Amino acid sequence: MNVILIVFDSLRKDCVGAYGSSPFWGKVHTPHLDAFAEKSLLMTRAYPESLPTLPTRRALYTGKRVYPFHNADFRLKGDFVGAPGWGPIPEEQPTLAELLSEHGYRTALIADVYHMFKPSKNYWRGFDQWMFLRGQEKDPYRSGPKLTQAEIDYWLPREMQNEFTISFIQQCIMNIHDRTKEEDYFAARVFKESAIWLEQNQDADNFFLTIESFDPHEPWLVPAHYRKMYMKEETPEQVKSGYGDTSKMPPELLARTQANYSGLVTFCDRWFGYFMESMRVLGLLENTMVIVTADHGHSIGDNNYIGKRGYPSAPEVYDVPLMVYHPEGKGAGKKSNMFIQHTDITATILDTAGVTPSVSVDGRPFFQDAVEGKEGWRDHVTVGWGSATTVITERWWFNCKVDGTGCLLFDLQAQEPFAENVADKNPEVVNELFALALKDAGGAYPDWLIELARSQQDAPGCSDLAARV
Repeated sequence: MNVILIVFDSLRKDCVGAYGSSPFWGKVHTPHLDAFAEKSLLMTRAYPESLPTLPTRRALYTGKRVYPFHNADFRLKGDFVGAPGWGPIPEEQPTLAELLSEHGYRTALIADVYHMFKPSKNYWRGFDQWMFLRGQEKDPYRSGPKLTQAEIDYWLPREMQNEFTISFIQQCIMNIHDRTKEEDYFAARVFKESAIWLEQNQDADNFFLTIESFDPHEPWLVPAHYRKMYMKEETPEQVKSGYGDTSKMPPELLARTQANYSGLVTFCDRWFGYFMESMRVLGLLENTMVIVTADHGHSIGDNNYIGKRGYPSAPEVYDVPLMVYHPEGKGAGKKSNMFIQHTDITATILDTAGVTPSVSVDGRPFFQDAVEGKEGWRDHVTVGWGSATTVITERWWFNCKVDGTGCLLFDLQAQEPFAENVADKNPEVVNELFALALKDAGGAYPDWLIELARSQQDAPGCSDLAARV
């Protein structure tokens, strides 16, 4: 059986209509993803293993846990010092592409996630063909012409301008100077090239295609007609995430940001639909499993914050969509609430291909159990991001620093789960959940990560309670 893995960067689960919810600013239209969901198994409790961009993909591409970031304080030439785990895939860990290629699969990667292709990175390892579509964000795709101050003022509000943000927007806009039509935008290019690959590789007995769309990640640059679906008024442009408090952000700028993001989600949906139609025409819906997911979401005014972070963690960032289409119709229209992490996707792909990995993976296949309505093997998930950890169970959402301080505990059974931190009221729960986080970390955190936690400021409203074992 062929397998296609599609990963959207920063796609919020509540923006996919099939999940029956909407972000607080209003409904986002995703007709093609919704139609895909009707023919697929819909997983309602899927989470990353570690975050952000590169740690997530390392776990997904290998099936191995990255948390708690042992030997992962990367300081490599050609890239900034990112979050813990922001580095290449270790040489001793085989990738999905390598394992499947060894068993006769033709493998390909088509992506515009430029972090995967920076100097010292190796996320294309094992693919028979890989294509890097350049120009996203700060990819040094072009060196000129530089923007004028008037152009900077158009793309970046004056109140958001500083040395870093100006440098960011300079590179972003330089990279896209020659866009003239919708097909020139990134998601369109990613899915068009993916469809071309399918057409050119019809002779493959079995193939594994990974499609990585950096959209709807910021900068939220989208054809105007998509933004106008959500905001017809002509207000100042705003495409950059401020990674901070939005309570004092001008309302029209926040609304414009939300409209741009919503428009970009709908744009991604439209070109995902194009790709699925190409599959239908090529007859590939009859012999191909298609998995659609995301690495994480993005806060856009939720609880007066814009950005993504691991502390305090939040559902709009941590909850990810996950849909699995089976060519024989297995699971079509069904939902499963078993706990799933990205490493389980890896295990499921290997299981579907009938491949036993040479090195064991940390995930387990979930598809058949989910189709049969079983509960699954997890009773919780642990997600690592930086010097913080998050544990999610049926009832609780627990978030603290890895030194056990700065605890946040939310009761998911409450009418407004995230309205009150109940850590002080439930010290035994705090200790129990921190013990789970420590166990999933293999019993200990790296010393450097603990020191990082101790230097990090506690989140507002956290408990002073130390969750130690």
